[in-house]
Amino acid sequence: MGPVLAGVLQMVALIAALALAYRPLGDYMAKVYSSDKHLRVEKWIYKGIGANPNTEMRWPAYLRSVLAFSAVGVLFLYVLQRVQGILPGSLGFSSIDPDQAFNTAASFVSNTNWQSYYGEQAMGHVVQTGGLAVQNFVSAAVGIAVAVALVRGFARSRTGELGNFWADMVRGVIRILLPIAVIAAIVLVACGAIQNFAGIHSVGQFMGGSQEWNGGAVASQEAIKELGTNGGGYFNANSAHPFENPTPFSNLFEIFLLLLIPFALTRTFGRMVGSLRQGYAILATMVTIWIGFTALMMWTEFAHHGPAFDIAGGAMEGKETRFGVGGSSIFAVATTLTSTGAVNSFHSSFTGLGGGITMLGMQLGEIAPGGTGSGLYGMLIMAIIAVFIAGLMVGRTPEYLGKKIGTRQIKFAACYILITPALVLVFAAAAMALPTPGNSMTNSGAHGFSEILYAYTSAANNNGSAFAGLNADTQWFNSTLGLCMLLGRFLPMVFVLALAGSLAEQKPVPATAGTLRTEKPLFTGLLVGAILIITGLTYFPALALGPLAEGLAS
Repeated sequence: MGPVLAGVLQMVALIAALALAYRPLGDYMAKVYSSDKHLRVEKWIYKGIGANPNTEMRWPAYLRSVLAFSAVGVLFLYVLQRVQGILPGSLGFSSIDPDQAFNTAASFVSNTNWQSYYGEQAMGHVVQTGGLAVQNFVSAAVGIAVAVALVRGFARSRTGELGNFWADMVRGVIRILLPIAVIAAIVLVACGAIQNFAGIHSVGQFMGGSQEWNGGAVASQEAIKELGTNGGGYFNANSAHPFENPTPFSNLFEIFLLLLIPFALTRTFGRMVGSLRQGYAILATMVTIWIGFTALMMWTEFAHHGPAFDIAGGAMEGKETRFGVGGSSIFAVATTLTSTGAVNSFHSSFTGLGGGITMLGMQLGEIAPGGTGSGLYGMLIMAIIAVFIAGLMVGRTPEYLGKKIGTRQIKFAACYILITPALVLVFAAAAMALPTPGNSMTNSGAHGFSEILYAYTSAANNNGSAFAGLNADTQWFNSTLGLCMLLGRFLPMVFVLALAGSLAEQKPVPATAGTLRTEKPLFTGLLVGAILIITGLTYFPALALGPLAEGLAS
């Protein structure tokens, strides 16, 4: 079997698995967030944190809860890293420096999981399991909760109430993320991923010296790392490490996990707003972009440019031989079109255009299908923009799901789509203009610029993957990337929840002959075009200086 055919068959198997899980998981999540009953364990949690899960919240109260919970998470994780040296199970590792502790705390609480450290050489068992793994669960649950609040804004009328954040967050962890993660961890252990609390031990002699590895609860963290679209690896090599991702099957299974909830949430959306066809339209948009990017990535990486590429079956530099070009390409697109950031190959070693595809996937806003929750609310924001554009074309007040899209709603949507590009471009420009940050670049020219552009793109979009080659463990990058991650995560949530509140207060308007049918293929095409054009206009100059210049020169 040729490598191209193998890659295509992996893609077909992945689509089939996602299709089988789409309906039951989507319907189940809709029931979870629509139920008024609480499990016994959930009641214990509410009692412990002093929350009343039956109290409805307007958007300011919902936002305050999100920010307060996340702020406590940043503080707790920061302190945990700073005192690691005196904790049991630290494996002899010292406490983390202040700038790196801040960067890591901001990273995991914001669902980014950017890592400027070697996991197996810096973090002990307590920080890994009691700090990082916990944030993998709750940060993902926060994203789903905000998405559900926006969906309620469309579904409800004449009320500003969006539900209860504490109930939404706890249910996301207890009823959705935890059960699936347990099953996924068992599957990964069966594939060969390790799961223990072993200390540091030698695994043999290499090039005249010993090679040492520490064990850890790797399979369980790997499961939620992918399922919650987090991406932080237990080891520096991330999902290219055989302890995390041992076989081609585990590789495909991990891709399935990181796409599972974001795609299924479109059915949850359709079920909660009372129109499954609306969910299918959003799904079709996501799938169109995802398949298109994957096909383009495979084409760029399988393209042969000489005898070495012919023999290897494609551009194999920086890729694991057990995954090949196909498995690496599918993983790279999936991880950058979601907010996962896990890598099973080094994106810096991709072809110039291939590296640009991974960067553009993040710059789209990670909405195809995006992160757990963040992908859905990002796509719904773009749907509002597309409806507004269509309304301008025909001279009619735009409507979406029976809600008028007026000046207030468009301002919220516009602020949402402008925040992330502003963070990326301003910080990348500052890093290139100042004399010190440029010293962290391993490469010069277009590729060196791509390293910095990719880093801020990854941070502001809460992806967490690295282009490789950039030494980000400096005070400048730890501080500015940490700030980017926090602002890129929580500022958009402000406008999402404000938009949800304004929609929930509206009275539904009946559909007429002039209403744009947003469940039709025509709207899907309009939405895909709006996403690509808006992103292209925003980032094209920066991309032209980096990956496009490199790709055209090669």
